[in-house]
Amino acid sequence: MAGKNCVAIAGDTRFGVRNQTVALDSNRIFKINNRTLFGMTGLNTDILTLRESFKFQMNLYNLEEEREISPKTFAHNVAQTLYSKRFGPYFITPIIAGLEGEDYTPFLCATDLIGAMEFPKSFVVAGTGEESLMGVCETFYKENMEPDELFEVISQCLLAAVDRDALSGWGSVVHVLTKDGITTKRLRTRKD
Repeated sequence: MAGKNCVAIAGDTRFGVRNQTVALDSNRIFKINNRTLFGMTGLNTDILTLRESFKFQMNLYNLEEEREISPKTFAHNVAQTLYSKRFGPYFITPIIAGLEGEDYTPFLCATDLIGAMEFPKSFVVAGTGEESLMGVCETFYKENMEPDELFEVISQCLLAAVDRDALSGWGSVVHVLTKDGITTKRLRTRKD
C-alpha cells in the first residue's frame, strides 16, 4: 500500500498445506535493499528457491553496477525470471514495494506466476485472502497517508481480511518503508 513518500507491505505468518497448519512463523517478505521490499505468496518451496536466487542476483548486480538496484529494475528482473520459467512456472505471486528516485516516490508492482506485470498506484493484494483484502483495502485506502496512518490502515485491512479467510492468520508482520528506513511490527491475529 502506498502513502506519502512511504510504502507498506504486510503478510500473515501461517504456513499451511491446504487446511493443515504446518508452521506459525513463516516469513514471506524480504528486504532487498534499503529502498525495496519483496513479498511472495504461493508454494513455499518456490518462495525459498526464489529468495535465494534473487539474493544471489542482487549481490551480483551490486558487484557489477557498484550501486543498489532500484525497485523498478528489480521488478523487471523478477518478471524476467518468472517468464523464463513459463512452461514450468514457479507457483508464486510476487509483490514488490519500494521508493523510487531522489523524491522517494512510492512504487508498487505485482506479477502473476509467468511475470505479467501490474503497476498500481494505491495498493495491491495477493494470497488466499485476496478477495477479502481487495474489498477492505478499497474501503480504507486514502491518498497521501503519513507512515503512522499507513501502518494503521494496512494493519486494519489485514486484520479484517484474516478474520474472513480460514487459510490465513496466526499472526502477521507489517513493514513500513520510508526514506529514514524500515519499521517492522508484528500483529496478533486469530489463532484458530
